[in-house]
Amino acid sequence: MPKTIPQSFKAGALAAAKAAPQSFKAGELAVYPAHGVGLIVGVESREVSGQNKHFYMLRILDTEATIMVPLDSAATVGLRKIVKKSMVPKIYAILKDRTDTILDNQTWNRRYRDYTEKIKSGCVMEIARVLRDLYLLKFDKELSFGERRMLDTAKNLLVKEISIAKNIKEEKIEEELVRIMQG
Repeated sequence: MPKTIPQSFKAGALAAAKAAPQSFKAGELAVYPAHGVGLIVGVESREVSGQNKHFYMLRILDTEATIMVPLDSAATVGLRKIVKKSMVPKIYAILKDRTDTILDNQTWNRRYRDYTEKIKSGCVMEIARVLRDLYLLKFDKELSFGERRMLDTAKNLLVKEISIAKNIKEEKIEEELVRIMQG
């Protein structure tokens, strides 16, 4: 079974995120879990259930979708800043690491649920693990349609964020990832 984040770690990380909320300004880039990198286009007020609420208006770069993220729950939903360039070698190390990769005999739908949870976490390290595991698994057995889509999703999420972090074109990052995965 692939490694998962211990529940105690998840709870601690969530508490830390709530304790130190990040604020964003219009024009800044942010990552929204499972959707990818978006541009904060502003903050708007809307009336919801009779209360005035403030929302970040986030335009996802790849899809042009606009997502309203409540300011008071931005950390809870996982809205975060782009990873720093200094984190990229750690992401690459996960992609290169084959020691904690266990190609098990789980059914495709069980693996799919596990990988979906990791992608939805928004954690770039977990997304890298999903990419690595599915990339390696496709050489062992045929991936289901959902797993192939998830492989593409994980790759696209990583490519976009790393290209912004390193300030390099996405095509170059995609080439780097392919070299790492084939190595």
